Amino acid sequence: MEQHALSGQETYDPNHLLDSLLKKMGLKNDAALSRALEVAPPVISKIRHRKLPVGASLLIRMHEVSDMSIRDLRDLMGDRRTKYRLSDAQGKPKSSMENSSERPVSAI
Repeated sequence: MEQHALSGQETYDPNHLLDSLLKKMGLKNDAALSRALEVAPPVISKIRHRKLPVGASLLIRMHEVSDMSIRDLRDLMGDRRTKYRLSDAQGKPKSSMENSSERPVSAI
């Protein structure tokens, strides 16, 4: 099983986040939460069992449906990181051929 960086943190508890959302939104169970978030029920189950991290798009969706800030949502799941690492590929400029939308003009 792949280990996610956040799941190694002692404070990480996605169940606290999910339970807090259930309470705040007045929902009865994970099935209702999955409908509200517009995700398949197994996604919620995998997050509860720490087999799937809470991804950025899901975190944004939680923010949209609950009106809670992203920071508050991250705090609820125990994510205390203040800085994030980007991969080596992110932030690097593309080569000149990748940037150019034009193709070289051939002589006729």
